[in-house]
Amino acid sequence: MLRSVAVVLMDDVAPFELGVLCEVFGVDRVDDGVPPIDYRVCGEHPGVPLPASVGMSVTPPLGLDALDGADLIAVPATTVRDEYPPAIVDALRAAHARGATLLSVCSGVFVLGAAGLLDGRRCTMHWRQATRFAERFPTVALDPDVLFVDDGDIVTSAGTASGIDACLHLVRRELGSAAANVIARRMVVPPQREGGQRQFVELPIPECSGESMQPVLDWLLGNLAGEHTVPELARRANMSERTFARRFAAETGTTPARWLATQRVLHARRLLEDTTLSMEQVAAEAGFGSAALLRHHFQRVVGVTPSDYRRTFALPAT
Repeated sequence: MLRSVAVVLMDDVAPFELGVLCEVFGVDRVDDGVPPIDYRVCGEHPGVPLPASVGMSVTPPLGLDALDGADLIAVPATTVRDEYPPAIVDALRAAHARGATLLSVCSGVFVLGAAGLLDGRRCTMHWRQATRFAERFPTVALDPDVLFVDDGDIVTSAGTASGIDACLHLVRRELGSAAANVIARRMVVPPQREGGQRQFVELPIPECSGESMQPVLDWLLGNLAGEHTVPELARRANMSERTFARRFAAETGTTPARWLATQRVLHARRLLEDTTLSMEQVAAEAGFGSAALLRHHFQRVVGVTPSDYRRTFALPAT
């Protein structure tokens, strides 16, 4: 049962991630049927302002002793560094040893890693820092593709909005779906996105290192629905097929077929968000030819089916 939540602050805390924790766990929603939660904001030096990451300061009213007895201890994002305050690291170790559940939002997972609490365990984090994390903590089973990982008494989440998903998941796990739905409705966010869903990373057109491919790429983006072959594209670029394939890979980092499939998925994603076209129509507009082929490529790139993506991200009808 989730009765008390303690948030641990240190300098350079990220205000958005801290705000997520405040909004989910710190707002009194007893009148809406959500059980009361004893919410505590703690720091190594209570009453002393801490610089945040965007030119403001945050003051923890309580010390680290307020972590004692908390059911959940949350670590919001902060600047990644080589070392973290020893008193905070020790307090997290002690809390975990006594049976508290730990939650990290975005780069807060580095603090848990520095405390040695993730060795041999699954976790996730923001995709942009995954390589750095994996190099620093090689014994951790990092999955950088998902929104959050529930590993029992340790829950880790990726960046920004996925912190909301992880928090609502914990509310649902500990207090039930009704409480999670109330909070989600008040926050105007989806009540449930599965943790195994991939982080919806923007997949831009790979930048070219030279000028030779850009006219072909621009033309392809305007003709995604057509059939395209390497011989045809090579002729358009005034190259031999072998030279075209080699130059394309060198300048985009991938093959023509995979690049085209990814751009078609991105176009399909926009159609799913902004239109009410059927799956067959989306497939045709994006150049996949059939809903089955759309589903195959969409799930490979995005991590969920086109139908599930539309249910979550489509604009409401007006």
